[in-house]
Amino acid sequence: MKKFFSNEIFLGTMIAILSVFTAFASYQGAMSDSEQNKYEILGMQQLNDGNAEYLRANQDITQDYNYFDNWYLNVDERPEIASYYEENFSEALTAAFERDQGVWDDDYYNEMYADATSLWDESDTNFDLASQYDERGDQLQLVMLITALGLAFVAWASLLGAESNMRVFFAILGAIALVAGIITYLTMVPSIAA
Repeated sequence: MKKFFSNEIFLGTMIAILSVFTAFASYQGAMSDSEQNKYEILGMQQLNDGNAEYLRANQDITQDYNYFDNWYLNVDERPEIASYYEENFSEALTAAFERDQGVWDDDYYNEMYADATSLWDESDTNFDLASQYDERGDQLQLVMLITALGLAFVAWASLLGAESNMRVFFAILGAIALVAGIITYLTMVPSIAA
């Protein structure tokens, strides 16, 4: 057992495997951070666009109130003026008016705020994806820490003499770190279904 762990080929192989695995985890972590950033920016953009659409919808609703009020004030005495205001109703107000369930029903508001709501839903989806990539990146950092530590142990072992007990001890610690890194990668690093 001592010969196996102190063998130069074993130590060289461990250095190579730990180096590649550390670089792999580092690369995936960087890609995860990039995706997190991308989805956070998309989420913020859609949140801002949703807020702008909400404000626009509020202005359109206010305009509808004005048109409806003017229509109502003129419908009996000046139908030609009332007709002008009715022609300027938004499509949502015209549909609500035709439903005759009370002009300002839930369907009217849902239609007026549909664009804002859709953008907010997309924003929530993108923020959720960003959070998932953040979690993935954090776990990949842990894998990288474990494998880099194992790499350091094996590197120190390779510098010690072949008969040194510390060489065997550091080589075993490096092997344990490799196994721990693989287990952490397979069990703790979440996959993302974007």
